[in-house]
Amino acid sequence: MKIRVATYNIHKGVSSLRSMPRVVALKRAIAQFDANVVFLQEVQGRHDRFQARYGHQKGGKRHWPETGQHLFFAGESHHCAYGMNAVYDHGHHGNALLSTFPIVNSHNQDVSDHAYEQRGILHCELGTPAGKVHCFVVHLGLFEGGRTRQTDALIEAVQHSAGNDEPVLIAGDFNDWRNTLSDRLRLALGVKEVFDELGTRNTLGELVRHLAGRKPRLAPARTFPAALPWFRLDRIYVRGLEVTDAQVLHGPLWARLSDHAPIVATLDLA
Repeated sequence: MKIRVATYNIHKGVSSLRSMPRVVALKRAIAQFDANVVFLQEVQGRHDRFQARYGHQKGGKRHWPETGQHLFFAGESHHCAYGMNAVYDHGHHGNALLSTFPIVNSHNQDVSDHAYEQRGILHCELGTPAGKVHCFVVHLGLFEGGRTRQTDALIEAVQHSAGNDEPVLIAGDFNDWRNTLSDRLRLALGVKEVFDELGTRNTLGELVRHLAGRKPRLAPARTFPAALPWFRLDRIYVRGLEVTDAQVLHGPLWARLSDHAPIVATLDLA
């Protein structure tokens, strides 16, 4: 069974410059993924100030939804779950999952490393025609020590809930610009990152590396900043699914919507 998956840090639904509302345009962009499962980070569940400023009708259009962004993006085509992480006087934001498959269970785990950076792991269990799939939406911290501890918490959460053989999708903004966490996840959970998997298949460069007795070159895609992606921050890790295609969406449209470029991958679930 084919499953199309995307991950996207939406920068709270506002532009990187001047914080202009981009929620309506983001909904149209997310629809372009044509994805069964969408992992979202920095989703506004509530923002009273933006609601007061942009939520009224203007020129026949509303620039800020009356509901939480996760509900607005899901519409009638997707189920959704939201994990509230950062809470402030005028609202809150966190991670979200959109799915064309029923979300059987969902649980948000607080993995904040300090009071100034609230983070969480949103775990959703999907009921697909081919069986259960575990999804973990993550947005790790800005400091390496905190990311390491949060990765340990992620590994424990996956091992506790998905065992050793159930299909798993882990996606989000890892902030792991030096790519120090992939080996930990691969060894502990048996996952593979989608671009790592595609990059090691039948390429001349990898054949030469193999004949020379060298390890494959593993490198996630560049996704940040969206206008000129250089840092490898966003990832999709899979277990129990085969990767058939993966791409980063970039260009003027995506640069206007968020500071991160989205990743879309096509997977096979046996």
